[in-house]
Amino acid sequence: MSTARIAIAPSTTPSWVHDAVTAGGGEVADIAQATGLVWSAAYSIDALDTLLLENPHINWVQLPFAGSEAFMHLVNHDRVWTCGKGVYAEPVAEHALGLLLAGFRHIANYARQKTWTVPVGRNLLGANITILGGGGITTSLVRLLQPFYCNITVVRLSAEPLEGVQTVVGTENLVDALVGADAVVVALALTPDTEGILGRNEFELMEKHAWVVNVGRGRHIVTEDLVWALREGEIGGAALDVTSPEPLPDEHPLWSLPNCIITPHIGNTPAMAVPLLSARITENVHRYVAGEPLVGCIDPELGY
Repeated sequence: MSTARIAIAPSTTPSWVHDAVTAGGGEVADIAQATGLVWSAAYSIDALDTLLLENPHINWVQLPFAGSEAFMHLVNHDRVWTCGKGVYAEPVAEHALGLLLAGFRHIANYARQKTWTVPVGRNLLGANITILGGGGITTSLVRLLQPFYCNITVVRLSAEPLEGVQTVVGTENLVDALVGADAVVVALALTPDTEGILGRNEFELMEKHAWVVNVGRGRHIVTEDLVWALREGEIGGAALDVTSPEPLPDEHPLWSLPNCIITPHIGNTPAMAVPLLSARITENVHRYVAGEPLVGCIDPELGY
């Protein structure tokens, strides 16, 4: 097996990325001599664009994020692009389950009280759960939901069966999947087709007691429509690990709504992410050195 020269950028990249590259059999090199690049800056998109324009010989770029929407205008078939999709599925699915239970059992609202209150809540056991998206988070969440004997419907691009799922439908049948659901979990990649997938029309179709859990991206939901739905009792509540805008401004109405739970995009924390992403980088470097297909490839046509 030969070695491969991998550049790491920007210069502020933490040392564990270097360790992950060398563990995969790669040689960390200056970008002028490298053919692969591990990029670690989530918001320095223009800097990456400039770097690649100056170094057209780079034939593989590894991004350390599950969502690659901010970089999609750079992604094409001129080089292989990979990201962290699927890496964070387990912790994010665990968080989604926690949000479901917190919403169904009224936990967040009870935690805000300063006096003994009346019993409120619904069972997750046997509930009808609709999940938007058919990727790694959904696969993990479906497994975690098995002890609750939920009736699970998944909405995805193709209506291919998924283990543990009673019903799988295409996105053209979204409306049918919302009607009768006790909870709707958003676990989608953000693309032009999925932005704003839940808005006023969709909330009006949902059950009055239904909870929306979003662990995808904030822009999957039309925020002003969600505020309306929560205020008017059009849905039971919302549990959001992502918001639009993000970070959510201090005075935003979502903060004060008793039927809204907000966590600050911590479905996957740095403590969880480092070992998971490190393993992904190591695996992809190993595959790159061996000339094998890489994991987590970004499809320019699909947008993720």
